[in-house]
Amino acid sequence: MNRIDRLFGILILLQSKKHVTAEHIADRFEISVRTVYRDIKALAEQGIPLSFEANKGYFIVQGYFLPPVSFNTDEAGALLIMERFLEGFADKSIKQHYHSALDKVKNVLKTNQKEVLENLNQHIKLQLPERLKNDFEYLAAIQSAITAKHSILINYKNNKGEVSKREIEPIGLIFYAFGWHLIAWCNLRTEYRDFRIDRIIDITNTHQPFKKDKHMPLDDYMKLLPVDF
Repeated sequence: MNRIDRLFGILILLQSKKHVTAEHIADRFEISVRTVYRDIKALAEQGIPLSFEANKGYFIVQGYFLPPVSFNTDEAGALLIMERFLEGFADKSIKQHYHSALDKVKNVLKTNQKEVLENLNQHIKLQLPERLKNDFEYLAAIQSAITAKHSILINYKNNKGEVSKREIEPIGLIFYAFGWHLIAWCNLRTEYRDFRIDRIIDITNTHQPFKKDKHMPLDDYMKLLPVDF
């Protein structure tokens, strides 16, 4: 990758995150941290208002707007591949948002690129087992609750068919054992519990903040999973 392409890539990376560390940029573009410092300086010299916050990283000063991002055909094709995988690894709510986002990507493509993408779309298929056809639409609502740190109410059916109402504090989503699982602090059981998404009957966001002050990192909970797939 030449330097011009790398500088543009760093700019896109900064645009996509609130803060980005020099180490993360170095790993992403396979360069040294010293080179990152030089590239950041070069971007600043071109008038990009960059700033740095200790222990967090670099960021673009709020209020500065970059031109719309353009996509090449290979990048748009990669997004098209991911759309197929969504059929097996997402639910109805996520699929709807992804299709909307992909339409926006297609909107900025040139006419010949759109034609290539439409042709490619006819030559990519995915055959899925029934167990991966997620016939629910809770993931987007759960994501919102996780980011806002809001408690949610769920009606949940366990493996015996028994239904109970729970108030839980969601800390993360994990896809394992061929299904989505919601990891949350259960106020009823006063412990962390693993809820299979396909057993949730309904969800209500209480819009109330978590009662528990601090939750365990999701990475730590993953170490407790019963299987490694």
